[in-house]
Amino acid sequence: MTQTTPGTADRPGPVARFLEQPPRWVAALTKVATFVEMTLGAVFVLLIFVLVLLQAGQRYLPIEGWAWTGELARFSLVWLTFVVAGVLVTRDAHVSIEMVDAIPNKMLVRVVRVISAVIVSAVGVGLTAACWDLVQTQGIITSPALRMPMSWFYAISLIGFVSTTIRAAVAAVRFAVLGVPERNVEDAFAAATRVAVE
Repeated sequence: MTQTTPGTADRPGPVARFLEQPPRWVAALTKVATFVEMTLGAVFVLLIFVLVLLQAGQRYLPIEGWAWTGELARFSLVWLTFVVAGVLVTRDAHVSIEMVDAIPNKMLVRVVRVISAVIVSAVGVGLTAACWDLVQTQGIITSPALRMPMSWFYAISLIGFVSTTIRAAVAAVRFAVLGVPERNVEDAFAAATRVAVE
């Protein structure tokens, strides 16, 4: 029978310490990446709002409509969807089915959450690879109204795919090592509100 000195049994390992208190450069890099992604998301929301208003106003003005407004609004919606996806994965504020969280067996919840994060990360790898291929091959094609190279369209989406892949992989490791944080409806609402405010 082995004896453990007081405090050694519950001392976290290096991975757990890294996840609980990451080095300053990792925390700073994550903060900068989150700021950039959320700023881009806010710009795209604002673009959609302004462009849709312009489209509505053009119907009542005696001028010829601008076809590029609708095209850029559609592109902005796609960019918004993908650019902020990684942040939502990190903050656990993305759309999810929370029935699993109500299961009393914590180990089962942990396994399901790890598997789901691994699946999201694997899908992110596939989307990143496909998007990178499109960035390299679609530069010759331009959009109908803006005449924007389609490689630009995919390059902005690539930011979100890379972020989602990395953040989902970190979430999988975090759930596996630290477990799943306790959540209730109020916590989910507060997390979603925090994402909207920050």
